[in-house]
Amino acid sequence: MKDKYGREIDYLRISLTDRCNLRCVYCMEEEGNTFFKDEERLTKDEICKIVSASAKLGIKKIRLTGGEPLVRNDIMELMKGINNIPGIEEIYLTTNGILLEEKVEVLKKAGLKGVNISLDSLKEEMFQKLTRLGDLKKVLSAIDKCLELGIKVKLNTVMIKGMNEDEILDFVNLTLDKDMDVRFIELMPIGVGSKYKGVSNEEIIKLINENYKDIEEVKRNKNGGPATYIKLKDGKGKIGFISAISNCFCEDCNRIRITSEGFLKQCLHFNYGIDLRNLIRSGASEEEILNVIKDNIFNKPEKHLFLEKSKDKELKFMNQIGG
Repeated sequence: MKDKYGREIDYLRISLTDRCNLRCVYCMEEEGNTFFKDEERLTKDEICKIVSASAKLGIKKIRLTGGEPLVRNDIMELMKGINNIPGIEEIYLTTNGILLEEKVEVLKKAGLKGVNISLDSLKEEMFQKLTRLGDLKKVLSAIDKCLELGIKVKLNTVMIKGMNEDEILDFVNLTLDKDMDVRFIELMPIGVGSKYKGVSNEEIIKLINENYKDIEEVKRNKNGGPATYIKLKDGKGKIGFISAISNCFCEDCNRIRITSEGFLKQCLHFNYGIDLRNLIRSGASEEEILNVIKDNIFNKPEKHLFLEKSKDKELKFMNQIGG
């Protein structure tokens, strides 16, 4: 269905958990994090109920996120359940990749079409510094396993001033030999992310143009998400840019979000929405749930206000919202 600004909303991002097996510096604190209790998170059946209602409103694409979605024990059954819902055409996963290699074959059988893997360094020491707990070798092996199985891979990379910005060209070079996309995502000033200064995509593009010739601009598919893409000559993959801070792309937004405790968010930036968990647990019918989702889709805000002060600004950490 369309919102009041005429945007077709067909994409639902669902956070399965706020828990994670890493503690990335711009996402979570190293210690002292508080997490939802098990009973506060949506159950498998509750998630499927929300997806079923959403599919009747035109939602076709589902992305499962976290925290880290692969730490959830019932993810295989959940993905199978979603895959069997009429109207759902694609299921994707956003993950840090640590647990992916051991689970990806079963996930593919359950309906997985592609993965976005968050990876901010190709150097073991910097990877450890950024993630605090990660094992880079496991992530790199997972990438190769996904490509071997024919699962579409996109790397989501955040560049931070004074930390990993010297690796920009290393990530670009990955697209020469591997058939996958590397996407530079500007750092979001949300939660602990506001403590760091990101590298703008304008700076990254300038560096790429200074170091490569014969760069091809890839025509943007508005239904393919907010990224714009270029391609190096003879490169197997593409280089993408998600510039939420320097270049607002809200006019093409096609998504809504569900947090792991069942809160429907109309926009990543704002803290308002509707509590679907309590609605479901109070005995609401699917039609009632559908109508609430429909109303929230229709009233999506026109655009985010990351660079402006707002009394409705989201204060939660990214792991609590769903990346």
